[in-house]
Amino acid sequence: MHLAIAPRRLRLKRPLETAHGTIAERELLDVLVIGADGIAGAGEAAPLESYDGVALDDVRAALEDCRAIVREADGRPLHQVLADCREAAVLPQAVAALDLALWDREGRRLRASVAALLGGKAGANVAVNAVVGATDPAAAARAATAAAEAGHRCVKLKVGVGDDVARVAAVRAALGPAVALRLDANGAWATPAEAERALRALAPFELVEEPVHGVAALRELQAALPQTAVAMDESGVEPGAVGSGATRLVCLKLTRCGGISGLVEAAEQARAAGSEVFLASTFDGPLGIAGALHAAAAIEPTRPCGLATLSAFADLDLDPALAVEDGFMRVPTGPGLGVRA
Repeated sequence: MHLAIAPRRLRLKRPLETAHGTIAERELLDVLVIGADGIAGAGEAAPLESYDGVALDDVRAALEDCRAIVREADGRPLHQVLADCREAAVLPQAVAALDLALWDREGRRLRASVAALLGGKAGANVAVNAVVGATDPAAAARAATAAAEAGHRCVKLKVGVGDDVARVAAVRAALGPAVALRLDANGAWATPAEAERALRALAPFELVEEPVHGVAALRELQAALPQTAVAMDESGVEPGAVGSGATRLVCLKLTRCGGISGLVEAAEQARAAGSEVFLASTFDGPLGIAGALHAAAAIEPTRPCGLATLSAFADLDLDPALAVEDGFMRVPTGPGLGVRA
C-alpha cells in the first residue's frame, strides 16, 4: 500500500477558552492509504498539544515510522497491520490516523460500512451534546438557549475559567429542567479538596469531566462525592487508567485511544471495571468524528456524546452525513467511513 500524508488547518469561528489554554484553530494531518487494487482509505491525525502534550511534528514522524509496514500491508489481515503499527508508531494519535484509513479502505473494499463490520448498525442515532464556550454569563446563557432550541437535550459548559458560579447559574436558568447541564473542567482544580468545594458550589449538574488530573486524585474525589458523576478524561492516558474503575464514568476519545479499534477495546476495559462510557472529541476533523460515530454504533453509549463539534469550524464544507439534527447524529451509512474528507 502507498501512504500519503498532508497537513490541514481548520479555524474555529470563535476561539474556545479552556483550562488548558485557548483553542483558535486545529492543525491536522490527513492520511491516505491506497492498496494495489486501487482502493483508498482516508484517515486523520488530530493531536492537540495544549491538551495531550503531543506535537504535530512528532505525530508525522510516528506515521513515517509506519510507512514500511503500510507498504507491505496488501493482503494482510487488518488487525495484524494495526498491531504492527501500534508497536512502531507508539503515539496513539498516529495509530488513530492509520486505523481510520485502514478501516475506511476495508469497508470500501467490502462495500460495507465500518459500523456493520464492527457488528453495529449504520444509520443508528447517536445523541450528542452541544458545547458552550462563552465565558460571559449572559453570552453563555444565550448560546445554551440556542442549543436547546436546536433540539439538544444536553449542553456542556467549560468550567475552571472566569466566574464559574455566575456562568453555570445563568446557563442552568436558561436551560430549565428538561436539558441536562454537563461540566468540563479539563483538570482545572489542583487537588481533590479544591475540586470538591468547587463542585458543591456548582451543583446540580449531569456529570463533570476531569475535575482533577490523575487516577489517584480522581478516585479520591469520587469517593468524597459518591453521588456525583465524575468522568475521567485526560487522565485516561495513564497506564491502566481506563480500566481502573476510579470514576463512575470514562470519557473516551478516538485520537487518544488510537482509533476505532482502540475505542472499542477501551470501552470494554472501562465497563469491565464498572465504569460507564461515553465518547467525545478534541475538535477533531470530519474523519475523526465519522470514526467515533461508527465506534459508537458498536459501543452503544447511553449518554450524549461530545461529537457535535464540526459546526465550530469556519472553513469546513460539512458533509451532510455528519449533520446534527434535533440533538442527534446518524452513523454514516455509506461504505467505509461513509463521508468525504
